[in-house]
Amino acid sequence: MNGQGKIRVAVVFGGRGPEHPVSCMGGGNILAAIDRTKYEVVPIGITADGHWVQVADEPDRLAIEGDVLPSVAAAAVPGTQVVPWSAVGAPAGAEAVLAEGGGLVASAPAHIPQLFGDVDVVWPVLHGPYGEDGTIQGLLEMAGVPYVGAGVLASAVSMDKEYMNLIFKSKGLPVGPYVVVHERDWPAGPGGQMSVEAKRVQDDIAQLGWPLFVKPARGGSSIGTSKATDIGELHEAIALARAYDPKVLVEAAIDGAEVEVSVLQGIDGAPPDTSLPGQLLVDGGEEFWDFEAKYLDSASGMAIPAPIPDGAIAEIRRLAAAAFEAVSCEGLARVDFFYTSDGQVLINEINTMPGLSPASYFQKMWEATGVPFAEVIDRLIRAALSRRPGLR
Repeated sequence: MNGQGKIRVAVVFGGRGPEHPVSCMGGGNILAAIDRTKYEVVPIGITADGHWVQVADEPDRLAIEGDVLPSVAAAAVPGTQVVPWSAVGAPAGAEAVLAEGGGLVASAPAHIPQLFGDVDVVWPVLHGPYGEDGTIQGLLEMAGVPYVGAGVLASAVSMDKEYMNLIFKSKGLPVGPYVVVHERDWPAGPGGQMSVEAKRVQDDIAQLGWPLFVKPARGGSSIGTSKATDIGELHEAIALARAYDPKVLVEAAIDGAEVEVSVLQGIDGAPPDTSLPGQLLVDGGEEFWDFEAKYLDSASGMAIPAPIPDGAIAEIRRLAAAAFEAVSCEGLARVDFFYTSDGQVLINEINTMPGLSPASYFQKMWEATGVPFAEVIDRLIRAALSRRPGLR
């Protein structure tokens, strides 16, 4: 704590992954909502090339302006200069950025900022590779720094949709049909040479029927995701997804509503708590809930509670808690479902660090359930500080 008895929280956002701007929006939203009478906040950005920098504590600079997405580089504290790293034991060639007052505000990629030694807890508001996949969680575990959210295992398996689905299926949770396509399993384009394994993969995909949805296996925010209605579009969709991840998931289209639920770790060992579910509404002309619908199209939105039968709402909330526990999640998550036209409930995915931007629905579902976002923030920070370090 600082001299005024406030808990010192480092809010880390940006990152090297393609969801960099989404992370910036989430970081800005937390800066705007956190109770400054309880917390001293240290905003830390990770640039797209991996440098750690202190950014201005100005949430408006981390919001979308028109069609311009925010970035850490645009919000970095001005007036800093690059000087040799002076920390004891720093590797040769490492660099640090010192503020005008002499405080360390940045480090070279792959080195823990010394600033972490002066905070009580870190909130890594990071999405996708190099943040939501267990990498920064492992860094913080090794440094002995408390942090908000899931641990290394839950982060890694939930980020990788192949292993997420394997765990869900092993726990008896319902998932839709899918095929995993590794780089070796699919030719670069139509007419390419196919191995025996690649032919098997293509046959498996054929069993899914049309249309298909193709996505990076370790991605988010629908970046790199597209719909295919024939073999030519399938090749294009796989090529697009591979631009973000060499491993690709091909999924059967599900006829039904997309429903989401927010989850919080139970208090004092209690089971997870779930919000009222919300149903996504795509009203901006997009074919599915893509990046534009999520963040740029004001016509799309969410109905909370989802306009589905009460029995389905209860089942979705039950399965959301079960999915949270299946991957040993901690802190928070958002679990996404399909509610099909014939009344089935299927799990689409779990997000261990869901979008927290003003346009995201994690907080809106909690607010509709009667829990303000500031209270959610308090609860997550308390959970992080009370978590036993090491194996658990």
